[in-house]
Amino acid sequence: MHDLIVQGKVLYWGTSEWSATQIEEAFSICQRLGLHAPTMEQPQYNLFHRGKVEREFAPLYKAYGLGTTIWSPLASGLLTGKYAQGIPADSRLQVKGLEWLKDHVLGADAARKQSAVAELSALAKQLGTSLPRLGVAWCLKNEYVSTVILGASKVEQLKENLGALEVIEKLSPDVLKQIDKISKPLAN
Repeated sequence: MHDLIVQGKVLYWGTSEWSATQIEEAFSICQRLGLHAPTMEQPQYNLFHRGKVEREFAPLYKAYGLGTTIWSPLASGLLTGKYAQGIPADSRLQVKGLEWLKDHVLGADAARKQSAVAELSALAKQLGTSLPRLGVAWCLKNEYVSTVILGASKVEQLKENLGALEVIEKLSPDVLKQIDKISKPLAN
């Protein structure tokens, strides 16, 4: 990666789903050998998947200036509310071979997650927004989230997700506490 940067073929390099230990090792090697170090990590991050970004990587942000380009801000659709009445027939959670995804999204805490989604949806309504916008805005509110990868498959979904930019300012410390009270007990 260092050679590609020196040759002008890429500007930066990053990691994806590496552990904090692996990232620290990469920085150590790059510093020792005078190489370009990674500038970002690409972890999953959403209201129900928080541990890596909020705890494991915490020492890396200031120590190395690490940024994150997060994926699955809507927990594979869970934070859109589309699974509130069960799993739609055309959902990827119904696709044969993706049973692991269904287990990952809903898992053993399916009922508790659905209850939390309903509470988060009600909170979004109180804020005059939608659940997807709230979910994406919450991710963007984290100072260590540099970029959010959106998984929209329709133009309407993309427009909805981009509307999260208008919601960030509504996420006051009190609102963030409410969100934490609802989602944090279910987060890994």
